[in-house]
Amino acid sequence: MGELAGVSGTTIGQWARRGYIRSSQSTGEPRVYSVEDVAEAVIVADLLARGVRHADVRHTVERLRGEYGTWPLSEARLAVTCGELRPRIVLRDDGRAWALGARGWQQLAVLPDLDEVRLRFRH
Repeated sequence: MGELAGVSGTTIGQWARRGYIRSSQSTGEPRVYSVEDVAEAVIVADLLARGVRHADVRHTVERLRGEYGTWPLSEARLAVTCGELRPRIVLRDDGRAWALGARGWQQLAVLPDLDEVRLRFRH
């Protein structure tokens, strides 16, 4: 799984323990991951590579799980802000954009430059 996501197996284990991803095929050791779990890990790796903070990734997963289910990063239409010192994750829905802040999802009145988040497996 780590190889597909472009990170080490240790990193995958850390992400699972911290709640960024899940091992949906098993709850104990060894962890067994589904293809959908791998897709979530690829998106986590992409977000972190773009400079999104670990805490922001974790909060996004927590906030989206209720509405988007087991694999929220794959299901939600996400983007990342461009040209900011600290990029933010933006949820796009019904022609509107929402950024996750300290008070939860807040609609953006002015849409910044965004870079869409898409699933990309590493070669």
